[in-house]
Amino acid sequence: MTPMAFVHSPLDRKANHRSDAGWLQQRRAARNAKFIQVHGDAVRMQEGKLAVAAPASAETPLVFLGEEAGGTPWFAFAGNSEGEMQALRPLMVGGALAPAELSILAQARSLVHWHEKHGFCAACGQKTEMSDGGYRRHCAACGADHFPRTDPVVIMAVQHGGNILLGRQKAWAPGMYSAIAGFMEPGETIEQAVAREVLEETGVVTGAVRYVASQPWPFPSSLMIGCIAEAVASQITLDEKELENARWFSRADVRLMLDHKHPEGIHASHPWAIAHTVISAALQ
Repeated sequence: MTPMAFVHSPLDRKANHRSDAGWLQQRRAARNAKFIQVHGDAVRMQEGKLAVAAPASAETPLVFLGEEAGGTPWFAFAGNSEGEMQALRPLMVGGALAPAELSILAQARSLVHWHEKHGFCAACGQKTEMSDGGYRRHCAACGADHFPRTDPVVIMAVQHGGNILLGRQKAWAPGMYSAIAGFMEPGETIEQAVAREVLEETGVVTGAVRYVASQPWPFPSSLMIGCIAEAVASQITLDEKELENARWFSRADVRLMLDHKHPEGIHASHPWAIAHTVISAALQ
């Protein structure tokens, strides 16, 4: 298996303490507290390192992320200062941050984004307020509570006769092929979502499905559920609205693609993405 991004968080989220406003205030005031500034897909950096300074105003709403084993509390807040803001994706690809920091940023980015998009009650339309350290928004007008959501996505390598089915989207980097993926729909099992997405995008009918791994994906807040599916037949009928191309590759071809050594110049997903892990698992 290859290393994935966003799966190495060291934080205890302290869920049983988040409703205690006094406890949260104590953690906020702790000398060793760390604060992440998020704006869209960007985070505050300082001299090549993650900036962890408190916001200028004590009234700035904070999301409590959790505590490290040594007791260091982490918070996140929204803001667009004139400092050095860097996009999360390049930081992930470039390896500028430790895996633990990158994972904390994934949590921070997803939660801050949710608060920015859910400031008003979906039941009555009135303004809501942050509660429980950022894990709930409460509407005082009608009493409704709203909670952060995560969108599940199935992502799968499909096998048949020793070959592996991979596809590519037009927007991807030239030569890149990856696992088939799509959002789960209400009322579906993981297995049903895998079968539906593969059929919709490639026309390939699948049977047995096995789980491989999962990965939080904070763009803005998904959970990638990695699987391997067995195809019943190999005929491809491409949905060109979804994919530019889909091909069956031999195992030897896929190994070369993972190593970026394929003679055609094609390659598979990078190690930080769960697609790389799923494709690698299909070769085992």
